[in-house]
Amino acid sequence: MTTREHTAPPTSAAPAPTGPAHDEQAGSVPVGKSGPAHGGAAGGRLAWADVAKGGCIVLVLLWHVIMKDYLQIEWQLAVPVPGAWGAFGELLLPMRMPLFFTISGMFAAAAVHRPWRAVARSRVAKFLYLYALWLLIHTAVLAFAPDFPTDRASSVGQLLAQLTITPSNLWYLYALALYFVLAKALRRVHPAVLLGAAGTLAAVAATGLLDTPGNRGGLYQNLVFFLAGLHLRPYVLRWAQAVTGRRLLLAAAAYGVGSAVLLATDVGRLPGVAVLVSTVAVLFGIAGAVRLSRWPVVAEPLAALGRHTLPIYVIHMPVLALLHLLIADRVAGLDDSARLALAFGFPLSLTVAVLALTLGVHRTLLAAHAWWLFDLPNRRVDLPARRTAAST
Repeated sequence: MTTREHTAPPTSAAPAPTGPAHDEQAGSVPVGKSGPAHGGAAGGRLAWADVAKGGCIVLVLLWHVIMKDYLQIEWQLAVPVPGAWGAFGELLLPMRMPLFFTISGMFAAAAVHRPWRAVARSRVAKFLYLYALWLLIHTAVLAFAPDFPTDRASSVGQLLAQLTITPSNLWYLYALALYFVLAKALRRVHPAVLLGAAGTLAAVAATGLLDTPGNRGGLYQNLVFFLAGLHLRPYVLRWAQAVTGRRLLLAAAAYGVGSAVLLATDVGRLPGVAVLVSTVAVLFGIAGAVRLSRWPVVAEPLAALGRHTLPIYVIHMPVLALLHLLIADRVAGLDDSARLALAFGFPLSLTVAVLALTLGVHRTLLAAHAWWLFDLPNRRVDLPARRTAAST
């Protein structure tokens, strides 16, 4: 998967419903209530962060449905409905992964300053283990859908490359471990130097001057957002606390204009432009999540998804691949009127179906005591505790 095929990050499998972006939480009140949690800290979880993660994981599923299934079907329509869906997905590219990495960096801040023995297992070993394990599972399942357009290893050499230097569509797991090691190893370097270097790497990668096979481009371009969340955490929280309707609209307008320009022109290849647009997108995403967290009917389901992104992240691609194998030719074989009627809502319907099936597979695996698919095995922890951990 290329840099433009970003997938979403997982949540951590901790006994409490947390995630990599939530291991070091700083306050919230229940979703839907007003208070500091919408942008600041007040003794629990950050409600807006869960809402943001839930929204992003849905958008990632929608993006994969559009690019890997919907646009691969022979719609043969007289109106450009598929093109409109493709453009919509492209407009959201600057926000999804940068926002996830920013939140992840925010809540890695305290862990970076702990001794290695306290964090090496939970912050590095676990995500490398999950990456390797699910890479093998994806490789096996995707072999049944050879025409499904996503990265997969077809030889031992390609598998070794995906394990090491060119991560697969599971690259966020790999990135979490790598970024944390870099952040901890360089924690004594001034943040301005780190952010400047990471921003330069992202800017150069966006120009196409670096070789970025697979998802290597994603690694290059998102480090700066992880480090920004880690080192600029107080400023992120301050922005969240200060969100108003007017600021949300201004951020939305700036993001809309910037992403539209990126979509319509090649200006994104100019150094720094893509990073700037993604920065505005992150501010908009945070502002939107803060406002949504005040509406329980929307916030509660999104926050629930935001606390369960790990199973969605690792399971959804094989589910989508098998569904594509089953339905793509059947949809293309419908008559013109049926295809036209189906084309408008197909991406949303299939996204809901993939999400439901993914969560169903997750529950089934936990019922089968396969908690080790979602957490690093530890013989000192009993099975009930592990089942609780894997469900978060």
